[in-house]
Amino acid sequence: MFRDYFGKDASGLLDKKLYLLDMDGTIYEDERVFDGTVDLLNLIEARGGRYMFLTNNSSRSVDDYVAKLRRLGIPGDRDSFFTSVDATELYLRENYPGALVYVQGTRSLVKGLLDKGLRVTEEEDPEADIVLVGFDTELTFEKLTRTCRMLRKADRPFIATNPDFVCPVAGGFVPDCGSMCISIRYATGRTPKFIGKPEPTMVDIVRKDLGYSEEETVLIGDRLYTDIASGVNAHVDTILVLSGEATLKDLEDSDVKPAYVLRDVKVLYEGLL
Repeated sequence: MFRDYFGKDASGLLDKKLYLLDMDGTIYEDERVFDGTVDLLNLIEARGGRYMFLTNNSSRSVDDYVAKLRRLGIPGDRDSFFTSVDATELYLRENYPGALVYVQGTRSLVKGLLDKGLRVTEEEDPEADIVLVGFDTELTFEKLTRTCRMLRKADRPFIATNPDFVCPVAGGFVPDCGSMCISIRYATGRTPKFIGKPEPTMVDIVRKDLGYSEEETVLIGDRLYTDIASGVNAHVDTILVLSGEATLKDLEDSDVKPAYVLRDVKVLYEGLL
């Protein structure tokens, strides 16, 4: 019988058809692919299932991710992704159609929004309607200063692509979008509306577009407050893997509880054989 980290019967996972996978800390760390990742993805397809990558990381475009997967030997194409940038675009179109969006983010984020037809500026433009902050791996003090002035000078809506505090890299973690927004909050008194996980939006859109039920879907991730919370909010089963951010102590202290806990994706692969 397939059992999870705590001995819970996990044989129900054999009936899943749609596997929604986080990336950083779940299938790889920086440039290191976790054991079992490629085997798991191939097995899912061999069993007649489907996998999709759901990532809160807004520093890269889908093309960037496809190139990285190709470099790492992980199977996946453009149709295998749904990102916080995709979710943010949909939110902006629905709630602020035609708005001029001031963006603090990477060149890749800015290009991605422009390619989707949004009006975007990186300049301190008094005509900007919204302030948007992403996970900015190209962050400078000048950018932070500009963003703080944009938030102080007018009561513009403040939006952020994702609430993650850290992003896993080789040797540890670096500040992610959530941490960057904390520094902005201390400087301006403004707190953003976060898009992406833990909201159920990303899970719901992908699941419905692909035609799977809640019962057929499982979300796998390494963060309780984003990945697992998103799955819980979307009413799908969740797997917490202990290969990234969350620790057993975090799990003990959190009100967010996954359906299953596994050491890593290799254990999931072996359990599905």
